[in-house]
Amino acid sequence: MIILQDTDNAQVIKFIPRRWVSGNNYNVKIINETTNTEAYSANTTAITETLYYNSYSASFPNLKENIYYNLIITGISVAGVVFKDRIFCTNQTVSDYSVNHNEYTAQASDNEYITV
Repeated sequence: MIILQDTDNAQVIKFIPRRWVSGNNYNVKIINETTNTEAYSANTTAITETLYYNSYSASFPNLKENIYYNLIITGISVAGVVFKDRIFCTNQTVSDYSVNHNEYTAQASDNEYITV
């Protein structure tokens, strides 16, 4: 799963493609899982290759916090799906992420009990 933030700043998606031809055109599409609508789509050759993975850097302004998205990268000149994954959008840092962020309050207790 890929973690992105609800921001207009450029963010990087790192992925390991199923198959890859350097310099070809690829379509990067992000689809909202809840509404099944397209949140981002771009045709690009700006996917960079490193030794072990590829990366794509862009601004994703339509992503909303606490929503799941599907990422699909397809080849335009090379037919077929190159990469698929799931994206979760959150503004919390990944190391401090909590499902109950700002929603759950712990109950205070002195742990006293009576035994009979």
